[in-house]
Amino acid sequence: MDWLEVDVASLVERVLLFLPKFVVAILVFLGFLIVYRVTARPLRAALDRAGLHSALVDLLVQNIYRFVVLAFGLVMGLDQVGVDVGAALAGLGIAGIAIGFAAQDTLANIIAGLVIFWDKPFEQRDWVSVADQYGQVRTITMRTTRIQTKKNTYVVIPNKTIIDEVLVNHSKHGATRVDVPIGIAYKENIPQAREVLLKAVVGIDGVGEDPAPDVVVAELGDSSVNLKVRVWIPEAADEIPVFNRVMEAGKLALDGAGIEIPYPHMQLFVENVEDRVWNQAARFRSEN
Repeated sequence: MDWLEVDVASLVERVLLFLPKFVVAILVFLGFLIVYRVTARPLRAALDRAGLHSALVDLLVQNIYRFVVLAFGLVMGLDQVGVDVGAALAGLGIAGIAIGFAAQDTLANIIAGLVIFWDKPFEQRDWVSVADQYGQVRTITMRTTRIQTKKNTYVVIPNKTIIDEVLVNHSKHGATRVDVPIGIAYKENIPQAREVLLKAVVGIDGVGEDPAPDVVVAELGDSSVNLKVRVWIPEAADEIPVFNRVMEAGKLALDGAGIEIPYPHMQLFVENVEDRVWNQAARFRSEN
């Protein structure tokens, strides 16, 4: 059993030699942890004063900054116990490159998320139209933006799609104008139709009084004079409901005033037709 006693003694000796290095490594790591805790709050305050989005501040301070500080502390700690940090970092670099190639779409969406947080085209609870979707922004993450539609569906849109598409923010500047198209026949009187429509929109729920509603001629169409009833709403959330209410009220008001809303049609005018053509047409009609 002498060999066992020798091995135990050798092991104890090695542990005693390693223990101070291990303690130093722990202290080094704890030192970097303290540095993070001490500097995180001032850094967050500085980023907030710079006007960065709160979600971006959380990402930079709680994720990226903390990871960098603690990773550096871990590397320094491992160096104290004799670990070949250079080889480990080289291996991590190769692994990072491989992961980067495998996750190009995810990285593109994360970069797009940073752009959204920095540029601030919208905030949470704004009403937006993007990628054929209309709804209220509920959550903005580094990879996706999630909106709730009027149908109460939950749509998840990749951030790369958000910055590549044309985006309309209906809430950015407060009050929003709603344009409602209504056509009348060419024979009708435009000022009379305007008066009827303006009376119809008074008192409709969601329609603001300032600026006042108005009616303009938008287009001389193939079958109708196309008017546009323009009303202002204080809340972007009311855009679709107010559009529907104004269109219904306009239709009922024009019907009540006897003003025609024409169907699409085509008029054919025939001029300078020779008598022999009419005679031939009459003979064809009598034969059939």
